[in-house]
Amino acid sequence: MTTAMNDGRQTDTERRRTRVTSAITTARRDASPLTASAIARAARVDRTFLYRHRDLLDALHTAAHEPATPSGTRSTVTSVSLQTDLAHAGARSTRLTARVQQLEEPLSKTLGEEIWRASGLGPPADVAELNSRITRLEQSNVEPTRALEERQAEREAPEQPTAT
Repeated sequence: MTTAMNDGRQTDTERRRTRVTSAITTARRDASPLTASAIARAARVDRTFLYRHRDLLDALHTAAHEPATPSGTRSTVTSVSLQTDLAHAGARSTRLTARVQQLEEPLSKTLGEEIWRASGLGPPADVAELNSRITRLEQSNVEPTRALEERQAEREAPEQPTAT
């Protein structure tokens, strides 16, 4: 009788294992949650059954970390290809960030200059022309200024008596 009980227990365990494996496959195909609770519920077993059968729990964790494949198709997506795609996306993001910063600098300068001029606080646009005009006016004032200084010096000088 002990042998019959053991055989019955083994048969029951195999049936439950088959249900768990089937539930994992179905959940993966249907993109259902791949958690111990969800699979135990779908296979009509207790969660402790999964924890007692480590190979089933490992199969569940493996299935949970692999991308789901639609039924009838073979997936060429692997974790290595996904990691490669992620690395490429990160590199592209880095390049785009650098390019954005490169474009922001001249744009910022241009906008800043426009706002500075529009506010009236910045220098006039024709600074070079104004500087050359100042230089011309200063040069044209040199002669009259010197003549004025000479006249003031003559006025201030004491008059000298004339000899008769």
